[in-house]
Amino acid sequence: MGTGIFFPVSALLFSILIVLLFFTKEHYKTVETKLYGYLIITNLIGLIVEILCTVAAYISKTNPFLSTLILKLYLVYIITWALLFTIYVYYISTPLEKMHKRAKMGIIVSTIFWLFSVSMIFVLPINLIIENNFQTRYTAGASVDFTYMMSFVLVIIMVYCLLKNIKNSKNKKYIPLFVFLNLGLVAMIFQKFNPSILLMTYIETFVSVLMYHTIENPDVKMIEQLNIAREQADKANRAKTEFLSNMSHEIRTPLNAIVGFSNLLLENKEIPDNAKDEIKDIIMAGDNLLEIVNGILDISKIEANKMEIEASEYSFKKLANELVTLTKGRIAEKPLEFKVNIAEDIPPVLYGDCQKIKQICVNILTNAVKYTKEGWINLTIDHVKKNDICRLIISVEDTGIGIKEGNIDRLFDKFDRLDIVNNVTIEGTGLGLAITKKLLDMMGGKIVVQSTFGKGSKFTVSIDQKIVENPTIKLDEEEKVIDKVQVSDEKIVLIVDDNKINLKVAERLLDSYGIKSVSVDNGYDALSKIKNKEKFDLILMDDMMPKLSGTETFQELQKIEGFNIPVIALTANALTGEKEKYLALGFNDYLAKPINKEELNNIINKYLNQE
Repeated sequence: MGTGIFFPVSALLFSILIVLLFFTKEHYKTVETKLYGYLIITNLIGLIVEILCTVAAYISKTNPFLSTLILKLYLVYIITWALLFTIYVYYISTPLEKMHKRAKMGIIVSTIFWLFSVSMIFVLPINLIIENNFQTRYTAGASVDFTYMMSFVLVIIMVYCLLKNIKNSKNKKYIPLFVFLNLGLVAMIFQKFNPSILLMTYIETFVSVLMYHTIENPDVKMIEQLNIAREQADKANRAKTEFLSNMSHEIRTPLNAIVGFSNLLLENKEIPDNAKDEIKDIIMAGDNLLEIVNGILDISKIEANKMEIEASEYSFKKLANELVTLTKGRIAEKPLEFKVNIAEDIPPVLYGDCQKIKQICVNILTNAVKYTKEGWINLTIDHVKKNDICRLIISVEDTGIGIKEGNIDRLFDKFDRLDIVNNVTIEGTGLGLAITKKLLDMMGGKIVVQSTFGKGSKFTVSIDQKIVENPTIKLDEEEKVIDKVQVSDEKIVLIVDDNKINLKVAERLLDSYGIKSVSVDNGYDALSKIKNKEKFDLILMDDMMPKLSGTETFQELQKIEGFNIPVIALTANALTGEKEKYLALGFNDYLAKPINKEELNNIINKYLNQE
């Protein structure tokens, strides 16, 4: 303690500056910032006590009790700062989940250690040695030796924490520890040769200043600005999702009429063949528009983190058959050979999100059909089994236009269509592969692209699915494809929709099955008919209606005593997850507009066919 008063006063000024900087700046109260706050306050108090130690030397003869008290308080400071710094090192070296479990025990052990150390410091003797007319002065005795011993124990704990977490030792949080250990070693060597040179307090001050630049101390104002920005982004995202949802509804409503009437005209035997070709073009155009709408909605849902993986058991054979059927339909009259090679030993029932796997494959197959004018398209599905996991390996190879090597990395960018000048006649938005990549990322799958410009491309997808040993689904039922339904008895369906064209489409579609229908354009009339005991076998209910929505109408229907008519949500709300929402509300089933004939067949067969 013979370093004079200049150094402790200089260090005190730095300590005061750090305390002011830290406590005048708003920050979040994390464990790390709390520990740092305790450390710098302790260091500030320690520097004040060290300055008082100089006074203690001069009053040692006149007031030995006060002099001894000041000297021992300085030793208490040494132990307290070292203990707090050890706790900090332990904190940054321990995973958060383990820290939560050990927090209470750590507090108890630290408290016992501190109380024991302080008690021993005050119990054990301490001597103040003054030589050379106050030029040399330092402390000695059992109390000092005990403080050094306990400090050494804490240093061992710090080194242990560092070695245990050596992989993360490059983290900037460990810089103060390295500085403390190295400078502390230098201070001990100096003090060995000259006990009057005490540098530890200044080293601790320097470490405290250094820590200010390494601790995580988020600026409250910056965080508030980020929160405001995030809130604004969330609002914009919600507005975008709402806009896209409304846009989807508004586009699907007229599409329902275009596709519905076109399909009905196609079944009319009196329509000449040349007119049927044009009707097919109308249907194809409608399907392409629907594909664009679905793509925009999907990419929006993914970016808003609202796309969810919905895993369930599914028949692999059914999935493969659907992919083949859909691709053949898209090829239509193109001069293309469609080759299919599917491994026969793929497990019959898998567990995963069948619909998203189907969407991924359809996107890749659709691209192959679009960009292949002649030659062939080859769909190959193989697998690798490991324990209860089946890794599906799906590849689509074609003899199409191919992709330039420099463009392969751009394949999965949104709205990016490669070589658009030469492919201007090919329909699409460039969303298919972007959606494919994002869905695969969500499901832990991978996609590899190989291509030779002008000769063709090969897309290979790998994705893990769980093998189901004891399936709950019935494979025979899963494989059924209903082409046309013959209703056994005379059935009556109530159609509820505020759009007159949609009512007409639904009426004509049901009429093609020989099913009678009654139409109303609002929920109140539907309730009135049910309350008047009019007999219906099925209700097709639109949701977005003025005054009383379809959901509200359905809730009122459920309140009617004895009501047990199946109610199907027939709506243009076709965002991912909408079906689950309507089923959760109690609707028996769901049909999206424009009405898919196969899905309508399934509905009629399930609810109206008594066979």
